[in-house]
Amino acid sequence: QVQLVESGGGLVQAGGSLRLSCAASGRTFSGYTMAWFRQAPGDDRDFVAGINWSGGNTYYPDSVKGRFTISRDNVKNTVYLQMNNLQPEDPAVYYCAARFGPYRLGPAVYDFWGQGTQITVSS
Repeated sequence: QVQLVESGGGLVQAGGSLRLSCAASGRTFSGYTMAWFRQAPGDDRDFVAGINWSGGNTYYPDSVKGRFTISRDNVKNTVYLQMNNLQPEDPAVYYCAARFGPYRLGPAVYDFWGQGTQITVSS
């Protein structure tokens, strides 16, 4: 089992920045692909960033590419999501997820999830 706890959400003005953290405990963190997803009310849970076990490869959809950066610290068992230039389309609950294997876009194949943290963007 892997337990994931997100933090760092909140209210930010459009154009502003936030950094989310996801602290992992349990089984060996470094063996897992990590990802961030987001879900707005009434919408599907969408992939926003992924990172492989070593941190050497990262993945982003076009909607956030150039604005969001995922990183990980395998000593601290933590994955981060730096979000810059936040836009009105970015508010959602952001979830951290882990899977043992290559990154995938679909949330169904991720084995472990955090409880989520809310991001709100004011115009």
